[in-house]
Amino acid sequence: MTLDEIARTAFGPDAPRRVGVAVSGGSDSMATLVLLARHHEVAAVTVDHGLRPEAAEEAAFVGRFCAARGIPHAILKWEGGEAKGNLMDAARRARLRLIGAWAREQGIEDVALGHTGDDQAETFLMRLGREAGLEGLCGMRPRFEAEGIRWHRPFLGQTRQALRALLETEGVAWVEDPTNRDLRFDRVKARQALQALAPLGVTPDSLGGVIANLRAADAALARMLARLVAAHVREVSGDLVIDAAGFAEADPELQRRLIVAALRWISGADYAPRAAKVEAFLEDWRSRPDRTLHGCRITLKGDALRLAREASAVARLRVAASEPWDRWRLEGPDAEGLEIAALGAEGLRQCPAWRETGLPRASLLASPALWRGDALVAAPIAGHGAGWKAQIRHGAFTAWLFGR
Repeated sequence: MTLDEIARTAFGPDAPRRVGVAVSGGSDSMATLVLLARHHEVAAVTVDHGLRPEAAEEAAFVGRFCAARGIPHAILKWEGGEAKGNLMDAARRARLRLIGAWAREQGIEDVALGHTGDDQAETFLMRLGREAGLEGLCGMRPRFEAEGIRWHRPFLGQTRQALRALLETEGVAWVEDPTNRDLRFDRVKARQALQALAPLGVTPDSLGGVIANLRAADAALARMLARLVAAHVREVSGDLVIDAAGFAEADPELQRRLIVAALRWISGADYAPRAAKVEAFLEDWRSRPDRTLHGCRITLKGDALRLAREASAVARLRVAASEPWDRWRLEGPDAEGLEIAALGAEGLRQCPAWRETGLPRASLLASPALWRGDALVAAPIAGHGAGWKAQIRHGAFTAWLFGR
């Protein structure tokens, strides 16, 4: 397919009326914007991450380009210097969060990212160095859902060189990010490694073929996991209940995938728990009927393995009633002056019908409740709804598991 054919069909047969394009000013995102604008109504967005002095001017550069072509453009500001830990990862997550909020405000459900086959190859090498498993070595996904938005990487199978050739033909300039030459960053090291490996035939194109093969194997495992979930997993008011006998008979890799996914869904964490801790759980889950892991509580009672949120993980979390709390969103009557916090032991004492819910006490302690100061207003999961309902923000477990 040509670049234009890819752009025209980037969002499938039922293309949305309007799409967002994340544009940093670099060649990949500029080419993505140029190509998609030929075939779709687009709106561009740039995150000024504040990590470099040039960031504001780069965002302004994109703005001038869009203004000249009549493309709506927004600049979102992130104070990147406040991030702790892995700065590049924090910046990536901040971009998704900021762009996702912008898209929702604009009524945009689909956003395109400018990643190429070169980015895919670099990611593969970096994950290889971290001893990633099959899922990690499958690389970046062409499509995924996050922040209530569908994200697309339409040119993930194309080279950076091809996109730059298009821009040169069109007379479109782009920004060169100086960090692309900074060897402190793993991605720059991976880029240099690819150049060294080229004589062996290890190129973005060849690694793309390897990734496609790995993805096919991963998809087969995903289908097996789907059958395991359908047969042996129930979602109960935010908990996951797994049939212990069915779990015990499953292949160890399927057990690992199920537990990792369950822990991430319940905790809302961006990342999986440490592999060593998951392995330890799989080795002795029958002999340790009660434990905590990754912000969750795992109990084995009779023939049921139950995973629930750990009460201590949310004990200090308190937000306005209109805001998301942990993985929950509460909807109901006038929320003015109300806050969401964990139900806790004091709140549970004010819910006389909690046993009628059939939920364990430990699960209810970590459930969301509406408070006015120290006074309990509602606890929808504990049988004290008072007109309020609780919904998990990232959807049902099965839909989340296979829609990521």
